[in-house]
Amino acid sequence: MNWLQDLLMNPDSIAHIVALYAFVISAGVLLGKIRVFGISLGVTFVLFVGILAGHFGFTGNPSILSFLQDFGLILFVYCIGLQVGPSFFSSFKKGGIRLNLLAGGIVFFNIVVALVLYYALQGRIEVPMLVGILCGAVTNTPGLGAANEALQQLSYDGPEIAMGYACAYPLGVIGIILSMILVRYICRVDMEKESEAIQKAEEANPHLKPYRIQLKVENPALNGKTILQLQNFLARNLVCSRILQDGEVHIPNSKTVLHIGDEMNIVCAEDDAEAIEAFIGSKIEVDWEHQNAENKPMVSRRILVTQPSINGKTVGELHFSSMYGVNVTRVNRSGMDLFAARSLTLQVGDRVMVVGPQDAIERVASRLGNQLKRLDHPNIVTIFVGILCGILFGSLPFAIPGIPTPVKFGLAGGPLIIAILIGRFGYKVKLVTYTTMSANLMLREVGLVLFLASVGIKAGGNFVQTVVEGDGLLYVGVGFLITLLPLLIIGLIARLYYKINYYTLIGLIAGSTTDPPALAYSNQISGNDAPAVGYSTVYPLAMFLRILTAQLLILLMAG
Repeated sequence: MNWLQDLLMNPDSIAHIVALYAFVISAGVLLGKIRVFGISLGVTFVLFVGILAGHFGFTGNPSILSFLQDFGLILFVYCIGLQVGPSFFSSFKKGGIRLNLLAGGIVFFNIVVALVLYYALQGRIEVPMLVGILCGAVTNTPGLGAANEALQQLSYDGPEIAMGYACAYPLGVIGIILSMILVRYICRVDMEKESEAIQKAEEANPHLKPYRIQLKVENPALNGKTILQLQNFLARNLVCSRILQDGEVHIPNSKTVLHIGDEMNIVCAEDDAEAIEAFIGSKIEVDWEHQNAENKPMVSRRILVTQPSINGKTVGELHFSSMYGVNVTRVNRSGMDLFAARSLTLQVGDRVMVVGPQDAIERVASRLGNQLKRLDHPNIVTIFVGILCGILFGSLPFAIPGIPTPVKFGLAGGPLIIAILIGRFGYKVKLVTYTTMSANLMLREVGLVLFLASVGIKAGGNFVQTVVEGDGLLYVGVGFLITLLPLLIIGLIARLYYKINYYTLIGLIAGSTTDPPALAYSNQISGNDAPAVGYSTVYPLAMFLRILTAQLLILLMAG
């Protein structure tokens, strides 16, 4: 039975380490599905199972554990960066600025409360452990990884900060949801009125959605003018997908000459439709499908962009109307319809709505790719080139006056920043950044469970002793205050002063703490998309700030 003993207890055995990780991860994921009052800890339960395994003496070679921990962290944060990259900069537009400022305020107050408690307790909790509690209180695992990585730079040999994280995490999840409930009752929120307000706002706001309108040319000033001149007159983007002249339907281009009585099928931004109608002429109804029944019938079709050479090119650069005799009216990206302005940059994974003769559309389809298999094939090069650049960037030292040790973004911050930049601007250097949601989620979850299992196994040896004999209960209380107070302060300010809709507000709270269980609770009580919109608006910046501030706190105060 030596083989069994070797499998179970030999820390240097590869079989033992793989079996240990398999058990910890599978048991943690299964236990994480258990819900109490509709709330679950999710994949974070892997950390607690890892702690339990470590407590009972199941461990592995420290260097292998450290490798798997860091590699898991890199995979996790890099995939997060790729996911949020495309929306990271656009999230600051319009109303997103206010929401992101409020989310930044929550991050700031979390740190303030943590520091106040640190000095109030007269340093009873060490700075590294305080940062671990802070990460657990706001349920931010990447922040824990960043803090661990920063401690390695300082050659820290104290207790595992994951113990503080594990103590604070459960009440962190509860505290986030409790803050939502308290804001609701303190502000006496009428849920029905909030839901109606969301609905009215959605109806009133055009969101620059593509809008189809059929018009008859009646303005004498347009007689003999080209479509390009029409666009210049209006100073608005529009696409004329079809035009009826002299009883025949044509696919127009910028040089097509307009005449009084022409009938146009126009796609434009919804909030531009009224101005375009006032300038061109009155609305009409035209059955375009039967106008050219005998001579090349016009069809519309969505074409998938899968050709890497198209990545990064604008709609105008591809000359759809002049070269192929078709028009592009809209582009669907990540489930959202975008107006096909000439300046819009196409990316692999976009679905392009094309109008024109059947044979011309076939030529366009072959030009754009339109092969689903290409999208199913993972872009491994982009992932590992990005990770390489992220590690190089994270290793660059930045000297800051007053800090004895040069600051590095490290294995967490470096890949995160590079992934965000690649997700947003990768097409400019011909990198295909498209990754299916399932592939991204798979890599992200694998990275996360490897990191959590490693941290748990390493921390498990001293965890029970710390909680029972040490300051475990103190960590729980401190973590709960760090969670609750900032969310209540900013939540009340957002509601009472800025009059933010309650459903958007709870999405903001969940996003600022990067907490999926809180988002699930928000979606459960709302019945609309407002929490998800609030969450996605602030999530990229909040995640970025959580990771960087965790590192900076370690380097500034523990260095």
